[in-house]
Amino acid sequence: MDHHAKYSIGIDLGTTHCALSWVDRMASDGEQVVQGVLDIPQLTGPASVEAKPLLPSFLYLPHESELTAADMALPWSSQQPGQQDFVVGELARTRGAATPIRLVSSAKSWLCHPGVDRRSPLLPADAPPEVHRVSPLSASIRYLSHLRWAWEQAHPEAPFDAQDITVTIPASFDPAARELTAEACRAAGFRNLTLLEEPQAALYSWIQASGGDWRKQVQNGDVILVVDVGGGTTDLSLIAVLERDGNLELQRVAVGEHILLGGDNMDLALAYGVARKLAQEGRQLDAWQTRALAHGCRSAKEQLLADEGLQSVPVVVPSRGSKLIGGSIRTEVTRAEVLAMLVEGFFPKVAVSDKPLARARGALTQLGLPYAQDAAVTRHLAAFLSRQAGATEQIAGLQGTQPAAATFLHPTAILFNGGVLKAAQIEQRILEVVNSWLAFEAAEPVRLLDGANLDLAVARGAAYYGHVRQGRGVRIRGGTAQSYYVGVESNMPAIPGMEPPISALCLAPFGMEEGTEVALEAQEFGLVVGEPVRLRFFGSSVRRSDAVGTMLDFWGPEELVELQGIEAHLPAEGRQPGEVVPVTLHARVTDIGTLELNAVPVGGSERWKVEFDVRAETTAADAEPAAY
Repeated sequence: MDHHAKYSIGIDLGTTHCALSWVDRMASDGEQVVQGVLDIPQLTGPASVEAKPLLPSFLYLPHESELTAADMALPWSSQQPGQQDFVVGELARTRGAATPIRLVSSAKSWLCHPGVDRRSPLLPADAPPEVHRVSPLSASIRYLSHLRWAWEQAHPEAPFDAQDITVTIPASFDPAARELTAEACRAAGFRNLTLLEEPQAALYSWIQASGGDWRKQVQNGDVILVVDVGGGTTDLSLIAVLERDGNLELQRVAVGEHILLGGDNMDLALAYGVARKLAQEGRQLDAWQTRALAHGCRSAKEQLLADEGLQSVPVVVPSRGSKLIGGSIRTEVTRAEVLAMLVEGFFPKVAVSDKPLARARGALTQLGLPYAQDAAVTRHLAAFLSRQAGATEQIAGLQGTQPAAATFLHPTAILFNGGVLKAAQIEQRILEVVNSWLAFEAAEPVRLLDGANLDLAVARGAAYYGHVRQGRGVRIRGGTAQSYYVGVESNMPAIPGMEPPISALCLAPFGMEEGTEVALEAQEFGLVVGEPVRLRFFGSSVRRSDAVGTMLDFWGPEELVELQGIEAHLPAEGRQPGEVVPVTLHARVTDIGTLELNAVPVGGSERWKVEFDVRAETTAADAEPAAY
């Protein structure tokens, strides 16, 4: 963190939009801050540049004869090396709606997809061979670089490198996805970087917007539920209000699982609904047209949710080729259809005991994003609160604040975030459902904390957080969102048909603060040098009291979740390849909030960084070349 930086910059690297906000530190004092949002220059048509507060997170890869260099020129093009052959932002989104095979979208969802190599060119996922593909990592770097250039152009007197930068991530991102986000930021030239969880950023934005008044809206013992439904994910967090030395403090209590369920799913659901309606009229769409229709439905959804006076929005489905008589198909999406599909389909009234539905999966599935199998956000919310029942009993200052017989953790206040929740009807439905659960257990209804601009809250909160990190305001105490464990195989003789039992050793406890390191001196591992080895890795959002070195022999299916493996490759320096070296493990939460593991040979001083394996179990590069 650079204490001399004039600006604290907050960046929301979103699934469907990016935004950049700034706080002028020199002009700000405590909770009274001077803050703004950067209007980001972007192409809105060929050779047409406009500055808008949101940069749509879309990347378009035009055909070489489609757009000229002048059509794609940006105000800073002359300062960039090489010729840009892609378009980012508003024009990418509109062009891509008509030609989806050339559009990269949801790069952030792909960035956290453990089943693929996120550094390999995968996107657009269904592009034909002639389209040059890019990796999820590259797409993210391009969005971040665009924001950086936009800042440089608007503030030549305050170079981006010299400012404090906070980039937001979903609270549920695993260590590999966090590390990849940090890597994308570094590749885009971000120097003074911190990562912040989006629900915390939303709460910081609410605190900042209240101008110090937030202390009157919450009290000691409150548990705030942050519901963030964005373009790609549903992110759930619980943050408690505590009193220490006469001051109110905020502490994160829990974070939900990573749920790939958001606006993208809703756009697809609307598209299939419209396609069914067209099929009944005798107009059948193919897969390509259905995908184009999904982009049209997204635009229609955003317009209808933003303007209550609109009753319907026309949608045009492009035709493919000249043989289709009549050309494109025109239809419309009505306000009633959108609300029925979104409210009843994604936010149904359910009991708090209802669990997300899991169906048997087909053995063969298309390579795509691992979307949540159950589309009901309310069921995921019920499961999250039920899983966290009793969590407050393990936090000093909160014992006894929840009823002893509660079957789920009772929130006392709720904060909404994410573009999907701009619809008042969806907000009302979530409140109605949560309050019905509370009423069933004779608890008070939740209070709504409002006043956040849902599109810009995360970027604004991130910029404000960069400001308060200097001790100039209230901090949310966070640390790691889960406890992390490494799998240890027992050393037992081989038994036919039985794998050796595995135990889980706690590496980093829940809430371990940034910048701290722990050593597991008591436990020695044998690590193979000169060839790659894999470590199994687990996380828990419910086990809070395990200390570093705690060894678990048994755990329930809800307690530990297996995460991506860690790939270690220790150079054989001076040793035989395949030799087993006794090592101890050191876990460190870096200043930017990523988890790092080091292996230290017993009696030695060298260190090997154990990398999070951000590649898939098998990647395209591992496969044998096909014979043609």
